[in-house]
Amino acid sequence: MKKFIALAAVTLSLVGCASVNMGDAKQDTSAKKFVAPKDNAAVYIYRNESIGGAVKMDVELDGKPIGQTAAKTYLYKEVAPGKHTLSSKAENTDSLEIDAKPGALLYIWQEVKMGVLYARTKLHLVDTAQGQKGVLESKLADTK
Repeated sequence: MKKFIALAAVTLSLVGCASVNMGDAKQDTSAKKFVAPKDNAAVYIYRNESIGGAVKMDVELDGKPIGQTAAKTYLYKEVAPGKHTLSSKAENTDSLEIDAKPGALLYIWQEVKMGVLYARTKLHLVDTAQGQKGVLESKLADTK
């Protein structure tokens, strides 16, 4: 019986709907033009899946919070050239090092996986076509 209750709790956490603070609609439209900044790089971190909708995930850049994602949302952040570390926190913490070049657009897919008691996260650097498709399927969340 205890296993059933735990499984039900995990299942509910993966299919519900969480809400995060959303970004401005004009900023969303502008970010989806995919124009690279001249002197910096732009990073898109997106969750284009419905799974794990009840779970908000904290995202950090170089140890500083930049926002939270939920199902069908993305974060947009311009960064200075150089190496940076993105971290995603759920039941686990996953990190990904990126090398930002001036004028580059980087796309990070924040995958949601089933965990033991809560959803898990995994960050993937993806190509431009996959990244832009994922961002277009999502809405801008408030980014710090």
